[in-house]
Amino acid sequence: MIQGIFYARFFPQEGTKIVAQSPPGCIVPVPSSSSSSNTSVTKPPLFDFGVLSEYIIPRQAFCNRYITVTDPENKYFILGYPVSIPDEKYDRNEFIFNFGLVVEADVDQVPYERVVRRLAVTFSEMEKQSGYLSQSSPSPSDEYDHFRRPIESLLEIIKEDLNNYGECMIPVDEANTINMKLFPHHPVPPEVKGWHVPVAKMKFSEIVDPTWDLTLQKVIAQIDGVSDVRRIAYQADVSLELTQLALRHLLYYDTILLLDMFFFGACYAPRPGIHDFVANLGGMVDECANYVCIGNSLSTSSSSTPGEGSNSTNPTPDSPPMARRRDSSSSHLTGASATSLSPNAARRLPPGPGSLSPNLTRPLQPPSVTGNGSSYRVSNYMLIKLLTTFCVGKTVSEWLKGHLDSGFDVLRYIDVRRLVQFGVIKGCLYRVHKYIVSKQYLAALATGQARPSAGGDPLQKYTDGLHTFDQIITEQNLTESEIMEKLKGFKAPAGDLTVLYR
Repeated sequence: MIQGIFYARFFPQEGTKIVAQSPPGCIVPVPSSSSSSNTSVTKPPLFDFGVLSEYIIPRQAFCNRYITVTDPENKYFILGYPVSIPDEKYDRNEFIFNFGLVVEADVDQVPYERVVRRLAVTFSEMEKQSGYLSQSSPSPSDEYDHFRRPIESLLEIIKEDLNNYGECMIPVDEANTINMKLFPHHPVPPEVKGWHVPVAKMKFSEIVDPTWDLTLQKVIAQIDGVSDVRRIAYQADVSLELTQLALRHLLYYDTILLLDMFFFGACYAPRPGIHDFVANLGGMVDECANYVCIGNSLSTSSSSTPGEGSNSTNPTPDSPPMARRRDSSSSHLTGASATSLSPNAARRLPPGPGSLSPNLTRPLQPPSVTGNGSSYRVSNYMLIKLLTTFCVGKTVSEWLKGHLDSGFDVLRYIDVRRLVQFGVIKGCLYRVHKYIVSKQYLAALATGQARPSAGGDPLQKYTDGLHTFDQIITEQNLTESEIMEKLKGFKAPAGDLTVLYR
């Protein structure tokens, strides 16, 4: 938000002076005699103009370029573009001025850079055409000057319009109009790989318009928080390259985020953000419970199909996940959890509303029954214990077995994929990736002797320690167990291959 806007000019006799400012007194104090009746109380200046005046109208070497200055207290940034117009008609043969903005130090300056540059270019051209800035007051004999808007009112309108609407269109005179718009700055999105899993951060069904690009519409329809990019491309009948391009477009506007594929054979480990989860900072544990707990009616529904829940409830990292319906007519099991519950799901389903599971009476503080008994809510203690017991070297399957041996059947009450996804999105967990390294292949790469050979082992190019198993699974269409079997027959000396986790 713009805190102040000003027009400064260099006078040969007086030096740097503020000619106009908005709001009044934001740069230099306004004399009480010249202040308007409705601004009897004037705020103090945002910074000491006397200290920074030499940077507002700097030396010749810094003119005609964009500059930023920080006030001594590090509270504000002064953005400016000092302009020097050489001409013999001016005193000292040049005219120097600067239109600047004052913004808070924690505000992104990039969107305002274009505004400062536009002001400099526009008024520079107007000065060259008609002497708009150098003329202290319009001439009564000049009919053209009667339509000219004062600079003070221009600055006020520019500030108010940009702060309130993010754009402005202001007629200056009969020949010139100031048109400016603030565009949000987005960083360049990362590359989208075939093994990434896009997760929606908003409900696309509410914003997608039929006029959108057809390829983008087809890709968005397949984003469910479970399918990887390669699968999305196949289901949408779109080439992988176009799918990646469409997803990068969504990444640019911060409407999706990318996660790793979920496998029960994958490893996850805590990150420092787990401390916020343990402390239940901002109700994070309660948010997790609403997102990952499986209700009784949700589990017993026989009409569910893998992926239904993911399509209807996309995970949201920055806001509480959407509440799930708790009626018996629909199920919200995700693809991963639905697969894990089969084929012995019936034996392991929660009991009916009229009875309690033996697990509910154990001293381990397992899930407690809330509401009318139609759904189960795992206690905060158990959710914290579940998330903090992930560690390097222990797969999700081994993690599940450990809790089952301790008396708590995780799959009965928790959607494991959602729990892991929640932990990764919130910064509580990170994926421990798996790499394969061949000492012989690395030595060949170092000496420049590694050459791909026709009919050679397709896995050789992945043994440099730079390719995760997720990439091999996606590109070679193999499961992890099939990759390990092929590596056992890999043509290499004994002990040459090493599997790394990092």
